[in-house]
Amino acid sequence: MKDKKLKVKFGGRTVKIPVHLHGSVVLGSGAAGLNAAIRLDSEGVKDVCVISEGLSMGTSINTGSDKQTYYKLGLYGADKDSPVSLAESFFKGGSMHGDLAMVEASLSARAFLNLVNLGVPFPSDAYGQFVGYKTDHDPLQRATSVGPYTSREMCRALIRELKRRPVKIAEGRVALSILTCGSGDSLRACGLIAIDRGRKNARPEDALEAYIAENVVFAVGGPGGLYRTSVYPNVHTGAIGLALQAGAKAQSLPESQYGMASIKFRWNVSGTYMQVIPKFVSTSSDGEGDPKEFMREYFGSVGEMNSAIFLKGYQWPFDPRKVVGGSSIVDILVYIETVLKDRRVFLDFRKNCEGFDFKSLSDEARGYLERSNAVFGTPIDRLAKMNRPAIDLYLDHGIDIRKEPLEIAVCAQHNNGGLAGNLWWESTSIKHLFPVGEVNGSHGVYRPGGSALNSGQVGGFRAAEFIAHKYADKTLNMKMACKIAEKSLSETLRQIAKCSKSKRGWKSVRDEIQSRMSEAAAHIRSREKLEKSVREAWKLWEGIKKDGCAGEGLGGVAEALRNSQLCFAHCVYLEAVLFAVKSGVGSRGSALVLDKDGTKAHKALPDEWRFAAEDESFKDKVLETWMEDGKVRNKWVPRRPMPDSNAWFENAWADYREGKIYG
Repeated sequence: MKDKKLKVKFGGRTVKIPVHLHGSVVLGSGAAGLNAAIRLDSEGVKDVCVISEGLSMGTSINTGSDKQTYYKLGLYGADKDSPVSLAESFFKGGSMHGDLAMVEASLSARAFLNLVNLGVPFPSDAYGQFVGYKTDHDPLQRATSVGPYTSREMCRALIRELKRRPVKIAEGRVALSILTCGSGDSLRACGLIAIDRGRKNARPEDALEAYIAENVVFAVGGPGGLYRTSVYPNVHTGAIGLALQAGAKAQSLPESQYGMASIKFRWNVSGTYMQVIPKFVSTSSDGEGDPKEFMREYFGSVGEMNSAIFLKGYQWPFDPRKVVGGSSIVDILVYIETVLKDRRVFLDFRKNCEGFDFKSLSDEARGYLERSNAVFGTPIDRLAKMNRPAIDLYLDHGIDIRKEPLEIAVCAQHNNGGLAGNLWWESTSIKHLFPVGEVNGSHGVYRPGGSALNSGQVGGFRAAEFIAHKYADKTLNMKMACKIAEKSLSETLRQIAKCSKSKRGWKSVRDEIQSRMSEAAAHIRSREKLEKSVREAWKLWEGIKKDGCAGEGLGGVAEALRNSQLCFAHCVYLEAVLFAVKSGVGSRGSALVLDKDGTKAHKALPDEWRFAAEDESFKDKVLETWMEDGKVRNKWVPRRPMPDSNAWFENAWADYREGKIYG
């Protein structure tokens, strides 16, 4: 389709804004978005364009963990596995729809082997079997890894493949709105508005662009920009707010994972970083004064404390079930130091804690270190023996943990919830919009570690196949779509005009959003704080709508405009979290709900550290969240059961040939 330009009045002059016309656009270039673009081309979909802040940006290519896991169908040894068995592992985590679990399981092997064929070096043995290990919530050895940068290697392989194909790539773009037309059951996506940050010397209004498309694959990742303490890389912000503003329904928004991570360079301190048992030290806010080993008083012995630290290697995400007498008390103690006492917490790998003794460790901890030939020396000595690349990783980012302590906090890591999609990953409320990757809320409360990487790849396959078979034809009224784009651009220009007049800078607004989310809607939650935070959040939103926020130059204006969707998203998330707490769901997943009548987290903590037990009946429900008449609506719906997999071949073959599988 031939591009055109729209003429929009702004500041006494006419701005000519380019309109790019495409068959399908993919917003985002993480592992999920890249695969979706490749699959669209493979399925014969014409005129695909990837719109991205940059191929080197985002979470997938900039994050990892001690041994970043890809969870898949078992492909090794004598373990008896099947799509149904794998789907049951997903489903039993709670609050996950059965049909989505079945899809993620059924396409697991196909998605994994596609990555292998693209050159991702997943390890195999001499016979070609793909070796595996157990991860959290995993009954079999389904997990695999290529090391700490598994998702980065996936992205690199996918980028190589993408560049071989006739797919357009537009980098340097920040999306500002999703375009929709129609209403009710006929509401559909028809493109987006973006600003091109690559035009560094341009005025902001001259850097605007419109993209009109039959289909929008929404691959913007998780809500990394919503939290102050976050392990999402700094280059990743997320954009779920754009879809929420457009009317997309969400599900399971309160279900996120939180855990300890370094904050100078954002990285999970899981696996070997904990298994070598570093010394935990807190200091005053300057990072130097009043150093102390703050956890000792909460444990019966040094050995008990160190055994809990060791377990954080296996049990990295914060889990309310592991608070009383378990390893998650460590996360709470770090939270108290950093948030409530305004101190700073460091891991010191250079020294053992006071009174350290291998003999005092639990059998599990001591046995692991013995099998690893690491019953000696200091934590850094043990780390060098067990996992030297873990030291090198920080060296690559200017941090030498052989010579300096590593600052940590309890951080947001992954949103199990997100936008609601059907079994073809199409939004349940906006047709032609396909959320894939972390922004798709397919996961429930608990999920096997590494299953998110599988889910993102599966989503790309599903969206591309459906688009190719159902949405390949041109059905969009281009004249109407251009009018909608013109209206959206006019509103964007009005917001740009406010950037030079607003008295509050975009960084101040962003800090307020992130502080509120980390304090009220992270792993420690209370009804009272959430109710107050919801009121404050909507007050901020009304202020942004009225006055905007200040930003200088193209980059500053882009960030000021981005604050709009971030602010809206944090309002919706807070409403959903508050609704879940008020519903009585209790403490589950990676969130602890404070309750004066609940279980005390630890005998040495004050009474305000009592928490509500989980109401397990909610495992059979999914929380849906959407906007209606200007208000956030929340509703618990029964989760869909696991589908029947006993199809008769001849009937299934006929349904496939006739296209009935697409609905």
